Amino acid sequence: MRFKRWVVEAPLKSLAAELAEECNVDPFVALIAAGRGYTEPELLEEFLTDEVILSDPYELADIEKAAEIINDAIYSEEKIAVFGDYDVDGVTATTLMYSYLKNRGARVSYIIPDREKDGYGINIPAIDKLKAEGTDLIVTVDNGIAANSEIDYAKSLGIKVVVTDHHLPQGELPNADAVVNPHRADDFSFFKEICGAFVAFKVVCAVEGKTAEEMLYDYGDLVALGTVADIMPLVNENRAVVREGVRLIANGTRRGLTALLRAAGIEPDAVTASKLAFGIAPRLNAAGRVGDAARAAELLLTDDDEVAEGLSSVLNNENIRRQSLEKQILAEAYEIVEKKGYKHNRVIVVNSQGWHGGVLGIVASRLCEKYAKPCIVLSSQDGIANGSARSIKGFSIYEALKDCSYILSKFGGHEMAAGLTLYEDQIDSFRTAINNYANRFAKLLPELRLDCKLNPAALSVDLAEELKVLEPFGTGNPTVLFGIYDINIEKISVVGQGKHLRLTFSKGDISFSAMLFGTTAEEFEYCVGDKVDIAVNIDTNVYNNNLSLTIQIKEIRKNGINEEKLVQDLSLYEDFKSGLDKDFNAIIPTREDVVVIYKQLLNKGTSLDKLVVANINTIGYAKTLIIAEALCQLKICSIFDVENTKVIKIVDSTTKTNLTDAKILKQLRGEYIGT
Repeated sequence: MRFKRWVVEAPLKSLAAELAEECNVDPFVALIAAGRGYTEPELLEEFLTDEVILSDPYELADIEKAAEIINDAIYSEEKIAVFGDYDVDGVTATTLMYSYLKNRGARVSYIIPDREKDGYGINIPAIDKLKAEGTDLIVTVDNGIAANSEIDYAKSLGIKVVVTDHHLPQGELPNADAVVNPHRADDFSFFKEICGAFVAFKVVCAVEGKTAEEMLYDYGDLVALGTVADIMPLVNENRAVVREGVRLIANGTRRGLTALLRAAGIEPDAVTASKLAFGIAPRLNAAGRVGDAARAAELLLTDDDEVAEGLSSVLNNENIRRQSLEKQILAEAYEIVEKKGYKHNRVIVVNSQGWHGGVLGIVASRLCEKYAKPCIVLSSQDGIANGSARSIKGFSIYEALKDCSYILSKFGGHEMAAGLTLYEDQIDSFRTAINNYANRFAKLLPELRLDCKLNPAALSVDLAEELKVLEPFGTGNPTVLFGIYDINIEKISVVGQGKHLRLTFSKGDISFSAMLFGTTAEEFEYCVGDKVDIAVNIDTNVYNNNLSLTIQIKEIRKNGINEEKLVQDLSLYEDFKSGLDKDFNAIIPTREDVVVIYKQLLNKGTSLDKLVVANINTIGYAKTLIIAEALCQLKICSIFDVENTKVIKIVDSTTKTNLTDAKILKQLRGEYIGT
């Protein structure tokens, strides 16, 4: 069960009214934009403009030097190798750099390492191979900033190296001939949150001697794909590039992408940044996760329709395989986390042998979503564990790994995601160390940021259509999220063969329905008659030439929840379950609390989550779970798994027992001694 802190932007109504009038936009659009920081007419007009305005590539440090080295290599007919990465950003960056150099007549090849065999980034065996092939210059894309020893080795063999990357430097810059990275300390470029493909694009612009706007038509689709796939914020230059890239992809300028759209069932005129992120990027990523990432590059490079269709089919099938692997490993990871009690740790570290490395990041993301806390997934082979980490806002997983670096063989990443390697026999020590680090900080709830509260009477097709001016949506510019508060659940309908729910709500004389995807009736934690708050996205749908409103529920919670009390409850309960030495008197239930829960269970069995939700504003989260466990320890109740849901039922209502004898209550009072 996960909880989030709901944060509503303070409504800037008077400012929004002024912006709406001055910029000639819908008042709701102005209200949302003002809440996102566009508080000046110039800022809002710049955000909403269709004009493409990109910064000068020469703002990037070392880019002039890099352009000179690459141009010299082209003119001298030196052999150039583009060294990329196996994710979408790396593949698009590789495709971009390689295709540009090829079009310039350069003697150029490209390498995309194998995730399982080679690992991330430029490596010694690859450098030896390139040297044997007579390579004079290596241009890295989306990697290289941390490859100091590998680049030193290449230089010792007489190979020039130009690094183009966007990952955070770790100490000294590599001793390359040029290092283009917006995050280097002496780089004064205006906008730094760009992906590896965007850095490669800016280098290509400098090599060609043209502005970014002039070159965008040729490569904007690749930069857009790299940007959304690498979860870059869709603001500033990224917003402009993605908007133009979406148009280029919709127009079919690249045959491989057109074929992949068909394989994904996406109509060209329906392409959005979101569909690129969730429909196209996973298929391109699948090549590097469970197959050969070079096939994704081949698809993006081909001009042959037949080859494009064949490769798109291969990538589609590999994505299906990736989904199957992910589902299998996720189920195993869930089981381990639950059985071992890792779910109570501040940072979940779950490991096993032989898990496919290509899906560890996705599994970590799924665990992070489910448990609402940082998660690290490790897979071991031959005594070495490799893994991926994902975090929640407010907890830098990079800083946490840095604090534990004495245990790790290597690590890298940023605040929200990272990769790491360590010896298998050090995993338990690492789990303890990173949780000791996390325990220094206050318990965090992930934030759910709402653009504004909305009266359900305002829900309309017109509103949904007006909001589309804010597209493209994505990281940094999320789909507008409304909070609708204090509404009653009137009806719960099962749809989609039981996989989804259609919920009908009412508030006063207003009634409306909304979809809750991916939740079954058994998993749903609420009942008809409950008073709840919901966070929703709205959109429009065309069916039989009729435009209708669609409302999708992103989160639902009990109305009137006390978030501060919930955080305290969660923190104490998890600290207790993790074996920390603290005063837990605040979560010891009273006899009256136990009687309330017992009476609720006496009527009928219920899911454990429903029991918690029913009492979250009264008895509280921690006490409800403690009472449930105590009743089970006293053999009054039992918990059963029913269709992936934990159901608690009374199994003995006749035997008299002393509640204080329950092991968990003794532990809370500090009376229990045992193993």
